[in-house]
Amino acid sequence: MAKITEIAPDLFRITTFVEPFNIQFSQFLMRDDEPLLFHTGPRALFPEVRAAVASLIDPQALRWIGFSHFESDECATVPEWQQLAPHSEAVCSLVGKMVSVDDCLALRPAKGMVDGEVLETGRYRFRFLATPHVPHCWEAGLMFEETERTLLCSDLFHQNGDVEPMTESDVIDRCRKTLVDYQQGPLANYVPYCSLTEATLHRLAALQPKRLATMHGSVYIGDGGKALHDLAVVWQEILSPPS
Repeated sequence: MAKITEIAPDLFRITTFVEPFNIQFSQFLMRDDEPLLFHTGPRALFPEVRAAVASLIDPQALRWIGFSHFESDECATVPEWQQLAPHSEAVCSLVGKMVSVDDCLALRPAKGMVDGEVLETGRYRFRFLATPHVPHCWEAGLMFEETERTLLCSDLFHQNGDVEPMTESDVIDRCRKTLVDYQQGPLANYVPYCSLTEATLHRLAALQPKRLATMHGSVYIGDGGKALHDLAVVWQEILSPPS
């Protein structure tokens, strides 16, 4: 059964721990005039996620289905949600809309957003941030909820294990361990390090988020700017090609 935690006013973390892979999958639901779900989770988790959403809103009222990039845990059940919520639209980067989402995922044309564009759901404002190849994929993007300063950051700050929903403790050591472990197995290099990586992380840090809402692991509450600068150092140390 998915666990539900309110991590900010009207913003709920819906999380399922998948023990065989030692990983949590989290979706984030903003309960507002036009409800937004960020991440859908993979298809196997759809019944649990649907039940959790139904405990918070009428699922048919879901208006926006957001995600960072084209990957199963990000957007696999967009069609199922669009069948359930007849007025819902997928919302992603303009690149994602053009190259993948409209053609082979969404039942209706997606809302493709450009860098800096704002989506208002009622009381809350989500600024879209184009982040190509961060965490991965050309079409990647993140959303920053400006009212409460929450960064919906996809795979950034990935932490393995069945960890607590929220923490004010530094999560960088957990992120480092997860990344090092992945680099030693078949999932090595799932985060690319390229010419855009450092600048993108520092641009996100400049937003000074108060919460970092990651898909995998605890939501970090605190100095999000410092955490993003620290993450940039860890990624550079572990992922950048040797000189």
